[in-house]
Amino acid sequence: TTNKVLTMEWVDGFRLTDSDALDKYQLDRKKLVDTLVQCSLRQILGNGFFHADPHAGNLLVVPDGRLCYLDFGMMSYAAAPQRNGFLLAVVHIVNRDWDELVSMYQRLGFIPEGTDLKPIAVALEKTLPDALSSDVSELNFKNVVGKLGDIMYTYPFSLPPFYISIIRCLGVLEGLAIQVDPQARILSEAYPYVASRVLTDPQGELQEALRRLALTSDGKIRWNRLERLLSEARGSQEYDVSVAVNSLTDYLISDDGIQLLDDLADQIVDGTDSLSIETIGYVIEASRALAIRDEVAAVRAFRTLENLFQTRDDDVSTPAERLRDQLNSVLPEPTPTMKQFGRIALLLGARGSSSDPSKLLPIVRKLSQEPRIQRISSEVIARLGERMMSRSLRAMFGLPPPEHKSGR
Repeated sequence: TTNKVLTMEWVDGFRLTDSDALDKYQLDRKKLVDTLVQCSLRQILGNGFFHADPHAGNLLVVPDGRLCYLDFGMMSYAAAPQRNGFLLAVVHIVNRDWDELVSMYQRLGFIPEGTDLKPIAVALEKTLPDALSSDVSELNFKNVVGKLGDIMYTYPFSLPPFYISIIRCLGVLEGLAIQVDPQARILSEAYPYVASRVLTDPQGELQEALRRLALTSDGKIRWNRLERLLSEARGSQEYDVSVAVNSLTDYLISDDGIQLLDDLADQIVDGTDSLSIETIGYVIEASRALAIRDEVAAVRAFRTLENLFQTRDDDVSTPAERLRDQLNSVLPEPTPTMKQFGRIALLLGARGSSSDPSKLLPIVRKLSQEPRIQRISSEVIARLGERMMSRSLRAMFGLPPPEHKSGR
């Protein structure tokens, strides 16, 4: 230590780009890159105080696989609204929501009030698809930033220092990550954390973003986006599926969720009716359990449905899978909507958390005690019962299955 340099401690290590040392200590390059990206993300989007210059010379790998940041001469800070804004920018870019992206930039003060935002949204829509033509796992941060930069120079943008520091930091990170692992993509590594925050963070701005992502302007569920968000969030270490489920159910039973609850009931009835009597029975069992506040039975019924739709990547057959295979051999093919409902049920259930059903009980208890849920559950029971009776009677007399209009 001198009067101009503060030395904190001595660290034995080597550069991330030192392939010989990585091989010598048998260190996983992909894991190291993930550690680097996740650490920087939490600095930027979690705490707000971050190392703004994480190039190869400012990082060491310790032989046991840990990373050490060096040289804290270039640090930056972003306040909570600014951090949330950048987080939401990633979500809007990945989902191609140009109008929302431009509106958010104006709320952050990047675009002056009174500016006509439509031409900027149109420019983004025309310019960015070339950089976003692939899946999130293949998005190149440098290309996206380059396209954004062209638009920001064309229109009246004013970028604050914190935003420039974040962009620079992530750009340096991706460059270093690609040197270590050529397949690395910063947006792909970052999106699980972003999705997890959107699903579980109680801050009003992020909850509003979740509603805009998962719902249309008239309150209907965007199933594809919800499924994608839930699937991506599983890749984050901090993701707690029970928090996400609790947040979603809170909205469902709120005044704003009335229309959504009715639409969900319609989709359950219409989707289930396309299957056989056995599957309708499972849904009726779950609905009746909620209607009479039988929490354990409700969990059991929904997990039975979950097992019917789940698939595994390996060849190990479980009792649930054998049951599913037996039923699938006699049941008609589920509709795409029902398959998607099953996948979402998996993402909200066993795969993202412990298999212990007690984790679901507090949420089921909350739903079972909600008068709106009891009303909807009773309606689902009645409507499915009517359809089951109609289907059974027509089958008894050799008539074709009944046709029902979608919804109520």
